[in-house]
Amino acid sequence: MKVELKQQFQIESARFLPHLDKSHPCSRTHGHSFVIWLTFQGPVKEPMGWLIDYHEIQSKMTPLFQQLDHRLLNDVPGLENPTTENLCRWVFEKSKVFFPELSQVSIRETPFTECSYPI
Repeated sequence: MKVELKQQFQIESARFLPHLDKSHPCSRTHGHSFVIWLTFQGPVKEPMGWLIDYHEIQSKMTPLFQQLDHRLLNDVPGLENPTTENLCRWVFEKSKVFFPELSQVSIRETPFTECSYPI
């Protein structure tokens, strides 16, 4: 049996987008409550009866998200231009090391905007 499971995380972070015209509001430092969904796909592993233990995901991802939470994302190596697209890719690449079953990272920066990587 193959399944898809998701786990949600949230971080509070500030950023500015350095390649925008100075008149653009996102060129200034501002914050978001980023909602991050990790999506995993694969076969259910027996005898446990699950794809991945949610506790294992939480344990391995907490140190990664601590690098982002309550930080200026521009100061994080690899996120000097912290668009949501770049943040999705960064989280995916860092998380895939722990979880080969990871299929997608989706991030909401507002209740009305969302980005997913890869597609």
